[in-house]
Amino acid sequence: MSIIQEYKDRILAGGEINRAEALHLFDPAIADLDELCAAADELREHFCGDAFDICTIINGKCGKCTEDCKYCAQSAHYPHNDLEAYPLLDTASMLAEAKHNEAGGVLRFSIVTSGKRLSPEEIDQVCETIRTLKRETGLEICVSFGLLDEADFVKLKAAGASRVHCNLESSAAYFPSVCTTHTYEDKIATLKAARRAGLSVCSGGIMGLGESLADRVDLALTARELSVKSLPVNFLNPIPGTPYADNPIIGADEARRTVAVFRFILPDASIRLAGGRGLLPDKGEACFTGGANAAISGDMLTTSGITIAADMQMLQKLGYQPRLWEK
Repeated sequence: MSIIQEYKDRILAGGEINRAEALHLFDPAIADLDELCAAADELREHFCGDAFDICTIINGKCGKCTEDCKYCAQSAHYPHNDLEAYPLLDTASMLAEAKHNEAGGVLRFSIVTSGKRLSPEEIDQVCETIRTLKRETGLEICVSFGLLDEADFVKLKAAGASRVHCNLESSAAYFPSVCTTHTYEDKIATLKAARRAGLSVCSGGIMGLGESLADRVDLALTARELSVKSLPVNFLNPIPGTPYADNPIIGADEARRTVAVFRFILPDASIRLAGGRGLLPDKGEACFTGGANAAISGDMLTTSGITIAADMQMLQKLGYQPRLWEK
């Protein structure tokens, strides 16, 4: 029996794999890629069925960010001349985008804002926007407003938000190489505060920052410890002007293996392809037959994405049903 079969059977029986075992799955000499992806897809089907959690995001406040995340075009530390900075969008603008996305079949809409955190005044403003979105659409609302506290999340939940997004980005050990203006502990505290307020959480990372395979495993293990059920997997899209502008782009096989290993670590989660999916030759289709079962559709924050219509065609081809997974 191969280790892939051994680990898969253990997980199907309610067990889990540890750090060393996850690293085994990253080793091509130990774990054949096609066998690994097929097993990951079996795990996905067993735990999640044919549900595909598809969401869209809107860049609700862009640029002039005080944080120094080395991958990001919105950071004021790395001016990007082509980026149009703007303050928090008004309710009408967000509602129009939400209705357009809902008409395309999307079930979840996420508002993302730049900066370390929204101000109290901005939170009040966006709460009114969320109330309007809930009145006028049937969408679930996710918010990504930075390092907020429990009282802020209580307000947002009361307004109608159901999920909070805050990416861990990488492992605790590697994160200081990515950002120095806030800490990994800040992010974990934010996720725990959202949980205490009764919100579900969405938290993943970016592959291709210069991290090791062990860092990727540690990211997924941290997400497991935090009971994260929605894990965005971003593949770095190197942005000119940022410190990671010359980083190599993740290849298709590396993307497939990473997604498959994450499925072994988080068997019942939404493994969500996010930024950089468009850089893959097949736009991520192979990953969706190898463990991934969710995506951010449409444009990303500062880069173009894949249209909702194209994604819906792909889901039909692969036998998925657009369905919320863990509201």
